[in-house]
Amino acid sequence: MGKKRHTSEQIIFMLREAEVALSQGKTVQEVCRGISITEQTYYRWRKEFGGLKVDQAKKLKGLERENARLKLVVAELHLDKAILQEALRGNF
Repeated sequence: MGKKRHTSEQIIFMLREAEVALSQGKTVQEVCRGISITEQTYYRWRKEFGGLKVDQAKKLKGLERENARLKLVVAELHLDKAILQEALRGNF
């Protein structure tokens, strides 16, 4: 079975639905079956998105993308530095 990709907005909406259903006395298993996700996914989403609003989730995802881009830049610069140091030592 292929992976389903949900947007941050969809995840937050599903978590809110789950909270309402849980407050009405349903079990986590029933709630997860109702929104078509596994319990593991529910707990992972709750850990990551629990208590966030839609605009906060968008900001979080933007910051995560920026962080990944910056890590790539740092890795490339580190590699360039290592190459230049090796060339200065004459070990080529």
